Amino acid sequence: MGEGFGFYKEYISGMNAGLATVAVGHPFDTVKVKLQKHNTDVVEGTLRYKNGLHCASRILQTEGVKGLYRGATSSFLGMAFESSLIFGIYSQAKLFLRGSLPDDGPRPEIIVPSAMFGGAIISFVLCPTELVKCRMQIQGTDSLVPNFRRYNSPLDCAVQTIKNEGVTGIFRGGTATLLRECAGNAVFFTVYEYLRYHIHSRLEGSKLKDGYLVDMGIGVLTGGLGGIAVRVLVSYFAF
Repeated sequence: MGEGFGFYKEYISGMNAGLATVAVGHPFDTVKVKLQKHNTDVVEGTLRYKNGLHCASRILQTEGVKGLYRGATSSFLGMAFESSLIFGIYSQAKLFLRGSLPDDGPRPEIIVPSAMFGGAIISFVLCPTELVKCRMQIQGTDSLVPNFRRYNSPLDCAVQTIKNEGVTGIFRGGTATLLRECAGNAVFFTVYEYLRYHIHSRLEGSKLKDGYLVDMGIGVLTGGLGGIAVRVLVSYFAF
């Protein structure tokens, strides 16, 4: 990328990462939400999902592939915006806090506040989009939600939520989202930065160090491990 593009590359890269995350991960999230909600509310004599595979196969049989992507519109918009913001804000905050200090390795006193600051901001984007996503996901052929209470689209869901519950309704669960994003991003970027730094240090002097595919592979590996660390440590914030 050119020099003039440097300031924006974190935002654009983050946006693309968010879109890819939803494209791959939304079906799994739909199954998770349905298992959490449907099996909790199910009454005697109605269908209960045995496991994730049973849930996924049932959705495919009754609703097709589009059933796995129910509520994905708000997720695509929310995650694209959220990922763009978090990577952009984190990078800019890190540069600001580093100031004139030498770039000689990860510094937790810079990484953690930068990540938490970005997490706090994106929580105001994620909270309403996730609420709409979850309310859309629990609808479907096997849903116990009455037909007259079902939403026609993510936009209809957002409008009806604000109409019936007020602006505060669309931000229901905001405190938990704020805590999750602050803590989660601090954990993610700490793991990501340290692992990436140490792997590159091990490759110092190697022909592999400057390889594009190697660098991309390191990014996928360290980002994946960072994501696992987040899920292990803050999963109880996600209901």
